[in-house]
Amino acid sequence: MERLEAVKKAEELVSKMTVEEAASQLRFDAPGIERLGIPEYNWWNEALHGVARAGTATVFPQAIGLGATFDKELLKEIGETIALEGRAKYLAAVEQGDRDIYKGLTFWAPNINIFRDPRWGRGHETYGEDPLLTSELGVEFIKGLQRKTDDGFMMAAACAKHFAVHSGPEALRHEFNAEVNNKDLFETYLPAFEACVKEGEVEAVMGAYNRTNGEPCCGHKYLIDDILRKKWGFKGHVVSDCWAVKDFHDNHKVTKRPEESVKKALEAGCDLNCGCTFQKVMNAFNEGLLSEETIRQAAVRLMTTRYMLGILGEGSKMKVPYSLVECSKHLALSKKAALESIVLLKNDGILPVNKAKVKTIGVIGPNADSRRALMGNYYGTASHYVTPLEGIKKLAGEDIRVLYSEGAHLFMDKPDGLAKEYNRLAEAKMVAGESDLVILFLGLDETLEGEEGDAGNAYASGDKLDLKLPKCQLKLAEEIIKCGKPLVVCLLAGSAIDLAFADENAGAVLDCWYPGSEGGTAIAEVLFGKEVPGGKLPVTFYKDIKDLPEFTDYSMKGRTYRYFEGEVLYPFGYGLGYGKPEVEEAEVSGNDVSDCIRVKAKVKNTGVFPVNDVLQCYVKTDSPYECKNPRLVGFERIRLDVGEKKEVTIVIKNDKLCTVDNDGNKVLAGGKADIFIGFSSKNTVWDQTRKI
Repeated sequence: MERLEAVKKAEELVSKMTVEEAASQLRFDAPGIERLGIPEYNWWNEALHGVARAGTATVFPQAIGLGATFDKELLKEIGETIALEGRAKYLAAVEQGDRDIYKGLTFWAPNINIFRDPRWGRGHETYGEDPLLTSELGVEFIKGLQRKTDDGFMMAAACAKHFAVHSGPEALRHEFNAEVNNKDLFETYLPAFEACVKEGEVEAVMGAYNRTNGEPCCGHKYLIDDILRKKWGFKGHVVSDCWAVKDFHDNHKVTKRPEESVKKALEAGCDLNCGCTFQKVMNAFNEGLLSEETIRQAAVRLMTTRYMLGILGEGSKMKVPYSLVECSKHLALSKKAALESIVLLKNDGILPVNKAKVKTIGVIGPNADSRRALMGNYYGTASHYVTPLEGIKKLAGEDIRVLYSEGAHLFMDKPDGLAKEYNRLAEAKMVAGESDLVILFLGLDETLEGEEGDAGNAYASGDKLDLKLPKCQLKLAEEIIKCGKPLVVCLLAGSAIDLAFADENAGAVLDCWYPGSEGGTAIAEVLFGKEVPGGKLPVTFYKDIKDLPEFTDYSMKGRTYRYFEGEVLYPFGYGLGYGKPEVEEAEVSGNDVSDCIRVKAKVKNTGVFPVNDVLQCYVKTDSPYECKNPRLVGFERIRLDVGEKKEVTIVIKNDKLCTVDNDGNKVLAGGKADIFIGFSSKNTVWDQTRKI
């Protein structure tokens, strides 16, 4: 169903409602209106990396891992898969009379905030630190999620969140004011939202908890009405983050009571309330604070979405069998995503594992056999999980003995109250002593980095205090390094971690993120060379937080690869492979402002393993408003067999050559652009200057 038809139907339906009935539909747990044939509907559902919180579903790698794939086609296919599973689960639930929370077709994903600071606990929900990467992956995920049913309805509705200028601190989010200038606002914090609205045609946008430049985001007229709706032409609905409108009067203190908060949110353009404050809509109406027109306008927007989904009126007749949920095809896609997300940060030749020489492998560490470390947060329930230990054991076969020791708790020095500190170290050293190769699995999970209030987070904030691993893990690593055995360090975490100890002492370092239910299989296949690593860092790995501005400082100066001036441990876009991709030559065509620039690169694999890599294109113009460092303007995933040559074209739209001035305007300033081609933001192997 097209939007104009859906709007017409929604207007007709809402005109038949009383004001009170219309107001009731602005709650996330909207009640049914029997006389109008409207069933109850709960708007709250999650699908960050698979249908979440509603039982069984395919669990893909966490969003930061999907960011590391740099694979637009993959993100679209994952979105399509989630939509299919979501529709199948919705139809099955309705058939059982179940219309509860997490059962609907309005998914509050993706999270397209910019991961500007590695301390932010929710950064692993994002696609990383770069506006272009986030934009392009977010758009494709949305297109996949909002695919059409066979009879022309929207399969599921995506929601771009959290609008806008939101990335911690978690402990302060209900009262914090993010101060940002217009250049940073329009250059860094808004581009992904604009792309998801204009190119992805996202159906919903969720406001953030914090204030931006003094105004709470869920009642921010400039952001919601002036920019989102008027400037960008957004046609969908806006939803508050959960209980964020309550923060207006309780924490931000910009209103005095719930009725005033209701007025502020609705008049700014926030249509749907996740929380309880919109239960006061009729109070505000009866007091004369809120017009009937405002209430009905919000209801029309929400009914429009339900019509477009085919869940009102005659609706969609498409049947999606429940048997599609977590089917073999979807599990294979999850494994493919995990494979493409794994980033090889160092390799002195120790990988892939040489089965002819290695007869005993010691698998050690708190994340070696952890299901929680596979999942990230906002996850569904897999019917089967493969941990790294299980994957390694299966692939090692009968010829290689696999020994295991947990070695340390994830974060406690003394998990057993009767034991001494570090009581698991002795076993770990025994295992290392018996092994020809040690694979050490360290990292975090959602209890150590996550959303405010998650169990286990320091001060219930969810953020990290620094980039160090917990003390007990560092002690474990120190002792294993002393054993002097060939060592591979594998990190399962959702953010940049200080891996200087691993870079200095291990033969190889792998970043595996939170790789999903098939993650253990993917990790093992990369370790043994059955598959090649192909991920790229979507964030900068800094050496220390002392090199960064204060966490609460939202200026981009000194942040991310675009503005950081110091030395880094591993740069944005970095990731090794087993093959050896090279750019033999490249040419740039087109420089007219009415056209695009096309970068044609001839690439070749000169190594002895296949290549699964990402060709990246960076630009730095001579505009006075340019970023400090070259910035990503295009990328393409490439696959090359041994000895294979290929020509790859990256199309750079002209607006990517524009810069953002101090007033927030996108301008084509300067006269030339340096264009860099390579396989990370630092290791560019070819560059050319073009007039613009």
